[in-house]
Amino acid sequence: MEYRHTPVLLAEVTQQLQLHDGSIIVDCTLGGAGHAKRIAELIAPTGILVGIDQDDAALTAARDTLPLGQQAVLLKGNFGELDDLLIRATIPYVDGFLFDLGVSSPQLDVAGRGFTYQEDVPLDMRMDTSSSQPTAADIINTYSEADLTRVIREYGEERWASRIAAFIVAARGRHPVTSTGELVELIKNAIPAAARRTGPHPARRTFQALRIEVNQELDVLKSGLEAAIRWLRPGGRIAVISYHSLEERVVKRVFGEQSQGCTCPPDMPVCRCEAKPVLRIITRKPVVPTAAEIDGNQRARSAKLRVAEKHEETQ
Repeated sequence: MEYRHTPVLLAEVTQQLQLHDGSIIVDCTLGGAGHAKRIAELIAPTGILVGIDQDDAALTAARDTLPLGQQAVLLKGNFGELDDLLIRATIPYVDGFLFDLGVSSPQLDVAGRGFTYQEDVPLDMRMDTSSSQPTAADIINTYSEADLTRVIREYGEERWASRIAAFIVAARGRHPVTSTGELVELIKNAIPAAARRTGPHPARRTFQALRIEVNQELDVLKSGLEAAIRWLRPGGRIAVISYHSLEERVVKRVFGEQSQGCTCPPDMPVCRCEAKPVLRIITRKPVVPTAAEIDGNQRARSAKLRVAEKHEETQ
């Protein structure tokens, strides 16, 4: 299937990153290069775009879209390894970072990836299918009932987590649970009928939880943001698009900590820690898509863009 991806909040991202000829920009979640293509156009002819993705299909699609060479460098990897990736790219600093989090449309749509509850395929959910990391099927069939409950409750914010975990453990006692279709049926059976009549698809929260656990998304996000802030030049900006509350909390926490400055107790009359804020928050409230954008791309409906700028005096 062709790797197609409609970039979310494209105009808002390019405006907030203050792009100009000569900028060095890192797209940490390249995807189908929807954002990257427009960024490359706005920083041409002397700017440099570094695109990072752990999905081989995304990198292949991006190579067909972007003008590769001195002005565009594509790297396979996870942005949790950002320090190593940027050293490999041999750039001295970065003017702007973009993180477009979550799962891209092609990852949901391409058969066999196991991200979607709309088809019956093997339970995988790895962003990098060439990696040796455990799949969703491995987690479903090896985690204890307590650990399954924890994952589904914490990462899916699912009120029926304990019942779903119990149904999974009972089912795998008969035979391994290996397909998305079988897992969906288990989830539907675990959630009372009255609770299934309203709200999103009953499997949505559990599938989100498994995807986050498989790819360690929240830990990777925190380390990636912290690394990006280190590489950002004074005056440079970092833009993050999140799609659910767990991602947004990590972004808000990291941005908040880096913009805090003094950490002395409130009753101390004189600052002794001499800590200076590293970031300035640009978007006190997140930027969200317009109604027109949501009408044209339903997967944009939960998107929230947050932007921060590195203080000029930060070294």
